[in-house]
Amino acid sequence: MADDRKRVHTARWLLAIALTGGGCYDFHLVGPEDPAPPPVPRLVSVAVEYRQPPGCLNAPERCEDLVVFFGSWMRPGGEFFLQADAGGYLWTGVAHGVPVNFPPGGDEPHRVRVYDPHLVQTLTEGSSAERLKVGAQIILRFSGSGGRNEVGLIYIDENGQGRNPY
Repeated sequence: MADDRKRVHTARWLLAIALTGGGCYDFHLVGPEDPAPPPVPRLVSVAVEYRQPPGCLNAPERCEDLVVFFGSWMRPGGEFFLQADAGGYLWTGVAHGVPVNFPPGGDEPHRVRVYDPHLVQTLTEGSSAERLKVGAQIILRFSGSGGRNEVGLIYIDENGQGRNPY
């Protein structure tokens, strides 16, 4: 009889433990379960305009080559040709997928330039950021020595408009 009481008592304890336990402990505390996803960079399309100086300072066979636009956000091979207007000295195009970096919150300004075949036999060796508009903003700030390493500095806002560094 003592054995029966012991079994009933043990069964009651096991039943009480099972009913009060209710399952596994949930280790999730207050707060998000997963880390927040990294912010997706905002990308915009930006108008580009370059005014080519009249007169070709190059070998005549290269004077008809196209003007090429380069931006620091582009991967190698991402540069593109600008299209000449009817007069031949205004070159335009649209840069797609330009990361927004204005207002500057620690981001560096974009570095932009063109390759102009009319300037190949000058000190710039065809590279220039002068006479360049990006996002309807004339480039006013430059980096480099004015030679082939010269680039223009520009910020781009969420509307695709250029902003010169202060």
